[in-house]
Amino acid sequence: MNPILLVPIILFTILLGVGIGFLAWNLIMSRRFHRAEKDATKVLDEAVTKQKEILLEAKEDSLKIKTEVESEVRSRRSELHRQERRISQKEENIDRKSEALERRERNLGAKEKELDRSMAQLEEFKKKQVHQLELISGMSTAEAKELLLTMVEEESRQDMAQRIREIEAQLKEEADQRAREVVAFSIQRCATDVTSETTVSVVHLPSDDMKGRLIGREGRNIRALESATGVDLIVDDTPEAVTISCFDPIRREVARLALERLILDGRIHPARIEEVVGKAKDEVDAIIQTEGEQAAYKTGVVGLHPEVVKLLGHLKYRFSYGQKVLTHSIEVSYLAAMIAAELGADVNVAKTAGLLHDIGKAADQEIEGPHAAIGADITRRLGKSTEVSKAIAEHHGEADSMGVFGFIVAAADAISSSRPGARRESLDQHLKRLEALENVASSFPGVEKSFAIQAGREVRILVKPQDIDDLSTVRLARDIVKKIEESLEYPGQIKVTVIRETRAVDYAK
Repeated sequence: MNPILLVPIILFTILLGVGIGFLAWNLIMSRRFHRAEKDATKVLDEAVTKQKEILLEAKEDSLKIKTEVESEVRSRRSELHRQERRISQKEENIDRKSEALERRERNLGAKEKELDRSMAQLEEFKKKQVHQLELISGMSTAEAKELLLTMVEEESRQDMAQRIREIEAQLKEEADQRAREVVAFSIQRCATDVTSETTVSVVHLPSDDMKGRLIGREGRNIRALESATGVDLIVDDTPEAVTISCFDPIRREVARLALERLILDGRIHPARIEEVVGKAKDEVDAIIQTEGEQAAYKTGVVGLHPEVVKLLGHLKYRFSYGQKVLTHSIEVSYLAAMIAAELGADVNVAKTAGLLHDIGKAADQEIEGPHAAIGADITRRLGKSTEVSKAIAEHHGEADSMGVFGFIVAAADAISSSRPGARRESLDQHLKRLEALENVASSFPGVEKSFAIQAGREVRILVKPQDIDDLSTVRLARDIVKKIEESLEYPGQIKVTVIRETRAVDYAK
Protein backbone atom coordinates (compact mmCIF):
# COMPACT_ATOMS: atom_id res chain seq x y z
CA MET A 1 0.00 0.00 0.00
CA ASN A 2 0.96 3.50 -0.63
CA PRO A 3 2.54 5.03 2.44
CA ILE A 4 0.96 8.33 1.72
CA LEU A 5 -2.51 6.79 1.93
CA LEU A 6 -1.55 4.86 5.09
CA VAL A 7 -0.85 8.00 7.10
CA PRO A 8 -4.35 9.51 6.72
CA ILE A 9 -5.89 6.15 7.53
CA ILE A 10 -3.84 5.88 10.73
CA LEU A 11 -4.70 9.43 11.68
CA PHE A 12 -8.35 8.77 11.02
CA THR A 13 -8.23 5.62 13.07
CA ILE A 14 -6.61 7.47 15.86
CA LEU A 15 -9.09 10.29 15.73
CA LEU A 16 -11.90 7.75 15.56
CA GLY A 17 -10.54 5.95 18.63
CA VAL A 18 -10.18 9.22 20.44
CA GLY A 19 -13.73 10.19 19.58
CA ILE A 20 -15.13 6.84 20.62
CA GLY A 21 -13.14 7.02 23.92
CA PHE A 22 -14.36 10.55 24.56
CA LEU A 23 -17.94 9.48 23.96
CA ALA A 24 -17.49 6.47 26.26
CA TRP A 25 -15.93 8.63 28.92
CA ASN A 26 -18.77 11.15 28.67
CA LEU A 27 -21.27 8.34 28.92
CA ILE A 28 -19.55 6.91 31.99
CA MET A 29 -19.24 10.28 33.61
CA SER A 30 -22.86 11.02 32.83
CA ARG A 31 -23.95 7.80 34.51
CA ARG A 32 -21.76 8.51 37.50
CA PHE A 33 -23.19 12.01 37.71
CA HIS A 34 -26.76 10.69 37.57
CA ARG A 35 -25.89 8.06 40.21
CA ALA A 36 -24.25 10.73 42.41
CA GLU A 37 -27.21 12.99 41.92
CA LYS A 38 -29.57 10.16 42.91
CA ASP A 39 -27.39 9.42 45.99
CA ALA A 40 -27.32 13.09 46.94
CA THR A 41 -31.08 13.32 46.52
CA LYS A 42 -31.50 10.21 48.67
CA VAL A 43 -29.13 11.56 51.37
CA LEU A 44 -30.92 14.89 51.28
CA ASP A 45 -34.28 13.15 51.67
CA GLU A 46 -32.94 11.08 54.55
CA ALA A 47 -31.49 14.22 56.16
CA VAL A 48 -34.79 16.02 55.85
CA THR A 49 -36.55 13.00 57.34
CA LYS A 50 -34.01 12.82 60.19
CA GLN A 51 -34.37 16.55 60.78
CA LYS A 52 -38.11 16.17 61.04
CA GLU A 53 -37.71 13.27 63.49
CA ILE A 54 -35.24 15.31 65.62
CA LEU A 55 -37.57 18.27 65.62
CA LEU A 56 -40.41 16.04 66.70
CA GLU A 57 -38.32 14.51 69.50
CA ALA A 58 -37.14 17.97 70.57
CA LYS A 59 -40.71 19.18 70.68
CA GLU A 60 -41.73 16.13 72.73
CA ASP A 61 -38.79 16.67 75.14
CA SER A 62 -39.53 20.35 75.47
CA LEU A 63 -43.17 19.55 76.19
CA LYS A 64 -42.13 16.96 78.77
CA ILE A 65 -39.67 19.36 80.44
CA LYS A 66 -42.24 22.09 80.40
CA THR A 67 -44.73 19.76 82.01
CA GLU A 68 -42.22 18.73 84.75
CA VAL A 69 -41.23 22.35 85.41
CA GLU A 70 -44.84 23.39 85.69
CA SER A 71 -45.48 20.47 88.06
CA GLU A 72 -42.47 21.37 90.22
CA VAL A 73 -43.48 25.05 90.24
CA ARG A 74 -46.96 24.05 91.38
CA SER A 75 -45.52 21.79 94.15
CA ARG A 76 -43.15 24.53 95.34
CA ARG A 77 -45.93 27.05 95.35
CA SER A 78 -48.04 24.73 97.45
CA GLU A 79 -45.04 24.13 99.78
CA LEU A 80 -44.51 27.88 100.06
CA HIS A 81 -48.17 28.32 100.91
CA ARG A 82 -47.89 25.67 103.63
CA GLN A 83 -44.75 27.27 105.06
CA GLU A 84 -46.42 30.67 105.00
CA ARG A 85 -49.35 29.20 106.94
CA ARG A 86 -46.98 27.58 109.48
CA ILE A 87 -45.02 30.82 109.88
CA SER A 88 -48.17 32.78 110.39
CA GLN A 89 -49.30 30.20 113.01
CA LYS A 90 -45.93 30.42 114.78
CA GLU A 91 -46.11 34.19 114.80
CA GLU A 92 -49.54 33.96 116.37
CA ASN A 93 -48.23 31.48 118.97
CA ILE A 94 -45.25 33.75 119.71
CA ASP A 95 -47.54 36.70 120.14
CA ARG A 96 -49.70 34.73 122.55
CA LYS A 97 -46.63 33.51 124.50
CA SER A 98 -45.15 36.99 124.69
CA GLU A 99 -48.42 38.28 126.06
CA ALA A 100 -48.43 35.44 128.60
CA LEU A 101 -44.81 36.22 129.56
CA GLU A 102 -45.63 39.88 130.02
CA ARG A 103 -48.53 38.95 132.28
CA ARG A 104 -46.26 36.51 134.23
CA GLU A 105 -43.56 39.17 134.52
CA ARG A 106 -46.06 41.61 135.92
CA ASN A 107 -47.20 38.93 138.39
CA LEU A 108 -43.59 38.09 139.37
CA GLY A 109 -42.83 41.76 139.91
CA ALA A 110 -45.77 42.01 142.25
CA LYS A 111 -44.73 38.82 144.06
CA GLU A 112 -41.14 40.09 144.33
CA LYS A 113 -42.33 43.26 145.99
CA GLU A 114 -44.44 41.14 148.31
CA LEU A 115 -41.39 38.94 149.10
CA ASP A 116 -39.25 42.00 149.79
CA ARG A 117 -41.83 43.21 152.26
CA SER A 118 -41.94 39.72 153.84
CA MET A 119 -38.11 39.50 154.02
CA ALA A 120 -37.97 42.89 155.67
CA GLN A 121 -40.55 41.73 158.21
CA LEU A 122 -38.61 38.46 158.76
CA GLU A 123 -35.33 40.33 159.20
CA GLU A 124 -36.94 42.60 161.76
CA PHE A 125 -38.44 39.56 163.49
CA LYS A 126 -35.04 37.81 163.38
CA LYS A 127 -33.34 40.79 164.99
CA LYS A 128 -35.93 40.81 167.72
CA GLN A 129 -35.52 37.05 168.27
CA VAL A 130 -31.69 37.31 168.32
CA HIS A 131 -31.92 40.15 170.80
CA GLN A 132 -34.24 38.11 173.00
CA LEU A 133 -31.94 35.03 172.72
CA GLU A 134 -28.93 37.15 173.66
CA LEU A 135 -30.81 38.45 176.70
CA ILE A 136 -31.89 34.92 177.67
CA SER A 137 -28.50 33.17 177.07
CA GLY A 138 -26.31 36.02 178.25
CA MET A 139 -24.03 35.62 175.17
CA SER A 140 -23.50 37.80 172.15
CA THR A 141 -23.89 36.55 168.59
CA ALA A 142 -20.10 36.31 168.11
CA GLU A 143 -19.79 34.26 171.30
CA ALA A 144 -22.57 31.95 170.18
CA LYS A 145 -20.90 31.48 166.80
CA GLU A 146 -17.58 30.73 168.49
CA LEU A 147 -19.26 28.15 170.74
CA LEU A 148 -20.99 26.55 167.76
CA LEU A 149 -17.76 26.42 165.75
CA THR A 150 -15.97 24.86 168.73
CA MET A 151 -18.64 22.19 169.02
CA VAL A 152 -18.58 21.50 165.29
CA GLU A 153 -14.78 21.36 165.32
CA GLU A 154 -14.78 18.90 168.22
CA GLU A 155 -17.36 16.71 166.51
CA SER A 156 -15.36 16.89 163.26
CA ARG A 157 -12.19 15.90 165.08
CA GLN A 158 -13.95 12.96 166.66
CA ASP A 159 -15.40 11.89 163.30
CA MET A 160 -11.98 12.33 161.68
CA ALA A 161 -10.26 10.33 164.41
CA GLN A 162 -12.87 7.61 164.05
CA ARG A 163 -12.40 7.57 160.27
CA ILE A 164 -8.62 7.57 160.63
CA ARG A 165 -8.81 4.67 163.05
CA GLU A 166 -11.01 2.68 160.68
CA ILE A 167 -8.75 3.39 157.69
CA GLU A 168 -5.61 2.63 159.68
CA ALA A 169 -7.10 -0.62 160.94
CA GLN A 170 -8.04 -1.67 157.42
CA LEU A 171 -4.70 -0.69 155.90
CA LYS A 172 -2.80 -2.26 158.79
CA GLU A 173 -4.73 -5.48 158.40
CA GLU A 174 -4.01 -5.66 154.68
CA ALA A 175 -0.37 -4.63 155.06
CA ASP A 176 0.16 -7.01 157.97
CA GLN A 177 -1.35 -9.86 156.02
CA ARG A 178 0.92 -9.25 153.01
CA ALA A 179 3.94 -8.62 155.23
CA ARG A 180 3.30 -11.82 157.20
CA GLU A 181 3.14 -13.80 153.98
CA VAL A 182 6.38 -12.34 152.62
CA VAL A 183 8.26 -12.49 155.92
CA ALA A 184 7.05 -15.97 156.82
CA PHE A 185 7.94 -17.30 153.39
CA SER A 186 11.40 -15.71 153.61
CA ILE A 187 12.08 -16.85 157.18
CA GLN A 188 11.09 -20.45 156.58
CA ARG A 189 13.61 -20.64 153.75
CA CYS A 190 16.45 -19.18 155.83
CA ALA A 191 18.14 -20.90 158.77
CA THR A 192 21.48 -19.68 160.16
CA ASP A 193 23.53 -20.23 163.28
CA VAL A 194 23.57 -17.88 166.27
CA THR A 195 26.95 -16.56 167.38
CA SER A 196 27.34 -14.76 170.69
CA GLU A 197 29.76 -11.92 171.15
CA THR A 198 32.76 -12.34 173.41
CA THR A 199 35.61 -10.04 174.30
CA VAL A 200 37.91 -12.72 175.75
CA SER A 201 39.48 -15.90 174.45
CA VAL A 202 40.69 -18.76 176.62
CA VAL A 203 43.77 -20.75 175.57
CA HIS A 204 44.27 -24.12 177.25
CA LEU A 205 47.76 -25.09 178.42
CA PRO A 206 49.25 -28.56 178.59
CA SER A 207 50.30 -27.89 182.20
CA ASP A 208 50.57 -25.09 184.74
CA ASP A 209 54.34 -25.00 184.23
CA MET A 210 53.68 -23.38 180.83
CA LYS A 211 52.38 -20.24 182.61
CA GLY A 212 55.85 -19.53 183.94
CA ARG A 213 57.43 -19.94 180.53
CA LEU A 214 54.83 -17.62 179.03
CA ILE A 215 55.58 -14.96 181.61
CA GLY A 216 59.34 -15.36 181.18
CA ARG A 217 62.14 -13.94 183.21
CA GLU A 218 60.92 -10.75 184.87
CA GLY A 219 57.84 -10.90 182.58
CA ARG A 220 59.71 -10.20 179.33
CA ASN A 221 57.85 -12.87 177.32
CA ILE A 222 54.37 -11.73 178.31
CA ARG A 223 55.31 -8.08 177.72
CA ALA A 224 56.70 -8.93 174.28
CA LEU A 225 53.50 -10.84 173.39
CA GLU A 226 51.22 -8.04 174.61
CA SER A 227 53.29 -5.43 172.80
CA ALA A 228 53.31 -7.36 169.52
CA THR A 229 49.59 -8.19 169.52
CA GLY A 230 48.03 -5.28 171.44
CA VAL A 231 46.05 -7.54 173.81
CA ASP A 232 46.03 -8.20 177.54
CA LEU A 233 47.23 -11.66 178.57
CA ILE A 234 45.66 -12.63 181.89
CA VAL A 235 47.50 -15.34 183.80
CA ASP A 236 45.53 -16.16 186.96
CA ASP A 237 44.82 -19.15 189.17
CA THR A 238 42.64 -20.84 186.56
CA PRO A 239 44.22 -24.28 186.10
CA GLU A 240 45.87 -24.96 182.74
CA ALA A 241 44.40 -21.89 181.03
CA VAL A 242 45.27 -18.28 180.23
CA THR A 243 42.85 -15.58 179.10
CA ILE A 244 43.35 -13.18 176.18
CA SER A 245 41.36 -9.96 176.65
CA CYS A 246 40.85 -7.34 173.94
CA PHE A 247 37.92 -5.44 172.41
CA ASP A 248 39.44 -5.81 168.93
CA PRO A 249 38.50 -9.34 167.80
CA ILE A 250 41.15 -9.40 165.06
CA ARG A 251 43.95 -8.66 167.51
CA ARG A 252 42.52 -11.25 169.89
CA GLU A 253 42.47 -13.86 167.11
CA VAL A 254 46.07 -13.05 166.14
CA ALA A 255 47.14 -13.40 169.78
CA ARG A 256 45.27 -16.70 170.15
CA LEU A 257 46.88 -18.25 167.06
CA ALA A 258 50.32 -17.01 168.05
CA LEU A 259 49.96 -18.31 171.62
CA GLU A 260 48.79 -21.74 170.46
CA ARG A 261 51.76 -22.04 168.09
CA LEU A 262 54.21 -20.93 170.78
CA ILE A 263 52.80 -23.53 173.17
CA LEU A 264 53.10 -26.28 170.56
CA ASP A 265 56.58 -25.19 169.52
CA GLY A 266 57.86 -24.79 173.06
CA ARG A 267 60.39 -22.08 172.10
CA ILE A 268 59.15 -18.99 173.87
CA HIS A 269 61.33 -15.88 173.81
CA PRO A 270 60.85 -12.32 172.49
CA ALA A 271 62.41 -12.93 169.05
CA ARG A 272 60.37 -16.09 168.50
CA ILE A 273 57.25 -14.29 169.72
CA GLU A 274 57.67 -11.53 167.11
CA GLU A 275 58.20 -14.11 164.35
CA VAL A 276 55.14 -16.18 165.33
CA VAL A 277 52.95 -13.09 165.71
CA GLY A 278 53.93 -11.97 162.20
CA LYS A 279 52.95 -15.36 160.78
CA ALA A 280 49.69 -15.29 162.74
CA LYS A 281 48.85 -11.88 161.26
CA ASP A 282 49.46 -13.22 157.76
CA GLU A 283 47.27 -16.21 158.50
CA VAL A 284 44.47 -14.00 159.84
CA ASP A 285 44.70 -11.81 156.73
CA ALA A 286 44.40 -14.93 154.59
CA ILE A 287 41.39 -16.06 156.64
CA ILE A 288 39.80 -12.63 156.20
CA GLN A 289 40.29 -12.79 152.43
CA THR A 290 38.92 -16.34 152.28
CA GLU A 291 35.91 -15.51 154.43
CA GLY A 292 35.06 -12.53 152.23
CA GLU A 293 35.29 -14.66 149.09
CA GLN A 294 33.22 -17.44 150.69
CA ALA A 295 30.52 -14.97 151.74
CA ALA A 296 30.28 -13.61 148.19
CA TYR A 297 30.21 -17.16 146.81
CA LYS A 298 27.50 -18.32 149.24
CA THR A 299 25.21 -15.43 148.39
CA GLY A 300 25.94 -15.49 144.65
CA VAL A 301 27.16 -11.89 144.54
CA VAL A 302 29.74 -11.45 141.78
CA GLY A 303 31.90 -8.60 140.56
CA LEU A 304 32.98 -7.29 143.98
CA HIS A 305 36.08 -5.14 144.22
CA PRO A 306 38.99 -6.87 146.05
CA GLU A 307 38.95 -4.16 148.70
CA VAL A 308 35.23 -4.77 149.29
CA VAL A 309 35.89 -8.51 149.61
CA LYS A 310 38.59 -7.81 152.20
CA LEU A 311 36.34 -5.49 154.21
CA LEU A 312 33.63 -8.13 154.02
CA GLY A 313 36.03 -10.69 155.51
CA HIS A 314 36.75 -8.31 158.42
CA LEU A 315 33.12 -8.67 159.46
CA LYS A 316 33.89 -12.26 160.56
CA TYR A 317 35.53 -10.73 163.63
CA ARG A 318 32.90 -8.00 164.23
CA PHE A 319 29.89 -8.49 166.51
CA SER A 320 26.70 -6.49 167.05
CA TYR A 321 24.68 -7.23 170.18
CA GLY A 322 26.35 -10.63 170.27
CA GLN A 323 25.56 -11.42 166.64
CA LYS A 324 28.44 -12.07 164.21
CA VAL A 325 28.17 -9.36 161.55
CA LEU A 326 29.38 -11.52 158.64
CA THR A 327 26.84 -14.26 159.40
CA HIS A 328 24.22 -11.57 159.86
CA SER A 329 25.13 -9.99 156.49
CA ILE A 330 24.86 -13.34 154.68
CA GLU A 331 21.49 -13.94 156.31
CA VAL A 332 20.28 -10.44 155.36
CA SER A 333 21.41 -11.09 151.77
CA TYR A 334 19.34 -14.29 151.63
CA LEU A 335 16.29 -12.62 153.17
CA ALA A 336 16.55 -9.51 150.95
CA ALA A 337 16.75 -11.69 147.83
CA MET A 338 13.68 -13.67 148.89
CA ILE A 339 11.66 -10.54 149.74
CA ALA A 340 12.68 -8.91 146.43
CA ALA A 341 11.60 -12.03 144.55
CA GLU A 342 8.21 -11.93 146.31
CA LEU A 343 7.75 -8.23 145.48
CA GLY A 344 9.01 -8.46 141.89
CA ALA A 345 12.09 -6.26 142.47
CA ASP A 346 15.65 -6.81 141.17
CA VAL A 347 16.98 -9.79 143.15
CA ASN A 348 20.66 -9.12 142.33
CA VAL A 349 20.52 -5.55 143.63
CA ALA A 350 18.67 -6.64 146.78
CA LYS A 351 21.04 -9.47 147.72
CA THR A 352 24.13 -7.35 146.95
CA ALA A 353 22.85 -4.52 149.13
CA GLY A 354 21.91 -7.03 151.86
CA LEU A 355 25.39 -8.56 151.86
CA LEU A 356 27.16 -5.19 151.97
CA HIS A 357 24.70 -3.25 154.17
CA ASP A 358 27.03 -3.43 157.23
CA ILE A 359 30.31 -3.11 155.29
CA GLY A 360 30.83 0.26 156.98
CA LYS A 361 31.30 -1.48 160.33
CA ALA A 362 34.61 -2.85 159.06
CA ALA A 363 35.92 0.69 158.64
CA ASP A 364 33.92 2.78 161.13
CA GLN A 365 36.84 2.90 163.55
CA GLU A 366 38.93 4.65 160.91
CA ILE A 367 36.24 6.94 159.40
CA GLU A 368 33.84 9.20 161.27
CA GLY A 369 30.13 8.89 160.72
CA PRO A 370 27.36 6.25 160.89
CA HIS A 371 28.25 2.88 159.42
CA ALA A 372 25.40 3.09 156.84
CA ALA A 373 26.80 6.30 155.33
CA ILE A 374 30.37 4.92 155.49
CA GLY A 375 29.32 1.70 153.73
CA ALA A 376 27.42 3.61 151.03
CA ASP A 377 30.45 5.81 150.39
CA ILE A 378 32.80 2.80 150.20
CA THR A 379 30.61 0.87 147.76
CA ARG A 380 30.02 3.96 145.62
CA ARG A 381 33.75 4.66 145.50
CA LEU A 382 34.63 1.05 144.65
CA GLY A 383 32.32 0.74 141.68
CA LYS A 384 28.98 -0.64 142.87
CA SER A 385 25.74 0.61 141.34
CA THR A 386 23.88 3.65 142.64
CA GLU A 387 20.91 1.52 143.73
CA VAL A 388 23.12 -0.65 145.95
CA SER A 389 24.82 2.35 147.57
CA LYS A 390 21.46 4.09 148.07
CA ALA A 391 19.94 1.01 149.71
CA ILE A 392 22.93 0.72 152.08
CA ALA A 393 22.64 4.39 153.06
CA GLU A 394 18.88 4.08 153.65
CA HIS A 395 18.61 0.80 155.57
CA HIS A 396 18.68 2.53 158.99
CA GLY A 397 16.36 5.40 157.98
CA GLU A 398 19.13 7.98 158.25
CA ALA A 399 18.71 9.26 154.67
CA ASP A 400 16.19 11.90 153.62
CA SER A 401 14.12 9.38 151.67
CA MET A 402 13.87 5.63 151.30
CA GLY A 403 13.47 3.65 148.09
CA VAL A 404 12.25 0.13 147.41
CA PHE A 405 15.60 -1.56 148.04
CA GLY A 406 16.12 0.51 151.19
CA PHE A 407 12.87 -0.86 152.58
CA ILE A 408 13.78 -4.40 151.52
CA VAL A 409 17.21 -4.30 153.20
CA ALA A 410 15.77 -2.64 156.31
CA ALA A 411 13.10 -5.35 156.58
CA ALA A 412 15.65 -8.14 156.08
CA ASP A 413 17.96 -6.52 158.64
CA ALA A 414 15.12 -6.30 161.16
CA ILE A 415 14.13 -9.93 160.58
CA SER A 416 17.70 -11.17 161.05
CA SER A 417 18.22 -9.02 164.15
CA SER A 418 14.89 -9.66 165.82
CA ARG A 419 14.61 -13.42 165.62
CA PRO A 420 14.92 -15.15 169.02
CA GLY A 421 18.52 -15.76 170.08
CA ALA A 422 20.10 -13.65 167.39
CA ARG A 423 21.19 -10.80 169.64
CA ARG A 424 21.75 -10.13 173.28
CA GLU A 425 22.59 -7.11 175.35
CA SER A 426 23.91 -6.55 178.85
CA LEU A 427 21.56 -6.28 181.82
CA ASP A 428 22.41 -2.62 182.44
CA GLN A 429 21.74 -1.65 178.83
CA HIS A 430 18.49 -3.62 178.85
CA LEU A 431 17.24 -1.93 182.03
CA LYS A 432 18.22 1.52 180.77
CA ARG A 433 16.36 0.94 177.53
CA LEU A 434 13.20 -0.19 179.38
CA GLU A 435 13.40 2.80 181.71
CA ALA A 436 13.82 5.25 178.79
CA LEU A 437 10.86 3.65 177.04
CA GLU A 438 8.62 4.05 180.09
CA ASN A 439 9.78 7.65 180.61
CA VAL A 440 8.88 8.58 177.02
CA ALA A 441 5.40 7.11 177.43
CA SER A 442 4.84 8.80 180.82
CA SER A 443 5.84 12.24 179.50
CA PHE A 444 2.48 12.78 177.78
CA PRO A 445 -0.42 14.46 179.64
CA GLY A 446 -3.22 12.17 180.68
CA VAL A 447 -0.96 9.11 181.10
CA GLU A 448 -1.37 7.47 184.50
CA LYS A 449 1.11 4.56 184.27
CA SER A 450 3.29 2.91 181.65
CA PHE A 451 4.88 -0.54 181.57
CA ALA A 452 7.57 -1.87 179.21
CA ILE A 453 6.96 -5.58 178.69
CA GLN A 454 8.21 -8.44 176.50
CA ALA A 455 11.85 -7.36 176.88
CA GLY A 456 11.06 -3.89 175.56
CA ARG A 457 9.17 -5.10 172.49
CA GLU A 458 5.90 -3.59 173.79
CA VAL A 459 4.88 -0.72 176.05
CA ARG A 460 1.43 -0.56 177.60
CA ILE A 461 0.07 2.79 178.76
CA LEU A 462 -2.81 3.27 181.17
CA VAL A 463 -4.50 6.67 180.72
CA LYS A 464 -6.84 8.68 182.95
CA PRO A 465 -10.36 8.11 181.57
CA GLN A 466 -11.55 11.53 182.74
CA ASP A 467 -8.80 13.25 180.69
CA ILE A 468 -8.56 11.03 177.60
CA ASP A 469 -11.59 9.84 175.63
CA ASP A 470 -11.74 6.79 173.38
CA LEU A 471 -10.91 8.65 170.18
CA SER A 472 -8.06 10.58 171.78
CA THR A 473 -6.31 7.31 172.57
CA VAL A 474 -5.66 6.89 168.83
CA ARG A 475 -3.86 10.25 168.62
CA LEU A 476 -1.99 9.56 171.86
CA ALA A 477 -0.70 6.20 170.59
CA ARG A 478 0.49 7.81 167.36
CA ASP A 479 2.21 10.68 169.23
CA ILE A 480 4.00 8.23 171.54
CA VAL A 481 5.16 6.17 168.54
CA LYS A 482 6.59 9.27 166.86
CA LYS A 483 8.46 10.33 170.01
CA ILE A 484 9.89 6.82 170.49
CA GLU A 485 11.10 6.78 166.90
CA GLU A 486 12.73 10.20 167.28
CA SER A 487 14.35 9.83 170.72
CA LEU A 488 15.25 6.14 171.22
CA GLU A 489 17.48 3.60 169.50
CA TYR A 490 16.25 0.02 169.57
CA PRO A 491 16.43 -3.16 167.46
CA GLY A 492 13.32 -4.33 165.63
CA GLN A 493 10.02 -2.63 166.46
CA ILE A 494 8.10 -1.63 169.60
CA LYS A 495 4.36 -2.10 169.98
CA VAL A 496 2.50 0.74 171.74
CA THR A 497 -0.80 -0.17 173.44
CA VAL A 498 -2.93 2.57 175.03
CA ILE A 499 -5.56 1.30 177.52
CA ARG A 500 -8.48 3.41 178.77
CA GLU A 501 -10.60 1.76 181.43
CA THR A 502 -13.32 3.04 183.77
CA ARG A 503 -14.41 0.97 186.75
CA ALA A 504 -17.29 1.58 189.13
CA VAL A 505 -17.10 -0.38 192.42
CA ASP A 506 -19.76 -0.44 195.10
CA TYR A 507 -20.80 -2.83 197.87
CA ALA A 508 -24.23 -4.08 198.77
CA LYS A 509 -24.74 -4.26 202.53
